[in-house]
Amino acid sequence: MAKASEIKVGNILRFNGELVSVTEVLHRTPGKGGAFYLDKFRNIKTGRVVEARLATDEQVEICRVETNDFQYLYAEGDYMVIMDNTTYDQHNIAKSLFGPSARFLKEGMSVIVSFESEEAIMAQAPNFVELEITYAEPAVKGDTSSGALKTATTENGIEIKVPLFVNQGDKVKVDTRTGEYVERVK
Repeated sequence: MAKASEIKVGNILRFNGELVSVTEVLHRTPGKGGAFYLDKFRNIKTGRVVEARLATDEQVEICRVETNDFQYLYAEGDYMVIMDNTTYDQHNIAKSLFGPSARFLKEGMSVIVSFESEEAIMAQAPNFVELEITYAEPAVKGDTSSGALKTATTENGIEIKVPLFVNQGDKVKVDTRTGEYVERVK
């Protein structure tokens, strides 16, 4: 247990039975009464932001979170199987922890996962991935207006919008946060 005065931005706390990440800490000293902290927490599971007013000596539980690089092995239903690169231990974690970027994961890819007492609480895919285009509609001659895009299918079955010069067999870099084409890779 720690005092509210020891809370820092980025700490993971157990607050009202939920795991929250500290996003903002403000110390207030009003003219009347004692000083207090006005903190903002983001619920790790739901993403909801909560504000809390804590006395300076109020006790809070700061959780010990371990964050490591893991190797993504394969998907199994609603779970992703990952492997610790140092101990070779395998873990099943929920796909939902990766959010929409889970669809861009390829076997063997490096991912970051945070654990709090043997439970995966956060997961992050790489910001950019390289994928091969397996199908791309042919560009129409004369359709050369600036910014023209066409639909293409990647090796893992995802349809993305790419510029007209991208063809089947090309490798492209895709932003996993937005799902948008970034550049063609040589």
